[in-house]
Amino acid sequence: MADVPKNVRALQEASVLELVWPDDTSNRLSYRLLRGSCPCASCVNEFTGERVFGPDRVSENIRPTDLSFTGSYALKITWSDGHDTGLYTWEYLAKLCNST
Repeated sequence: MADVPKNVRALQEASVLELVWPDDTSNRLSYRLLRGSCPCASCVNEFTGERVFGPDRVSENIRPTDLSFTGSYALKITWSDGHDTGLYTWEYLAKLCNST
């Protein structure tokens, strides 16, 4: 299980989500990458694992309209395109941070 970030901020001017981890490292993930990497069953085929909605289909102007914590394990993001079913676990966000 990944550590819980010390701080999570949506930086609207830069169009990024900033995560500060317990070891004080910080990462920034673009909104477009995050929306296109949504792990929900609408965006990833739950039987094959194939991504059916990716960053190439995301508007350049995508923005979160709401951020909320789901328990102590995930971040729920409501997007400006109305999508709101993805739960971004801390482990998944850490994986995205390590792959960019």
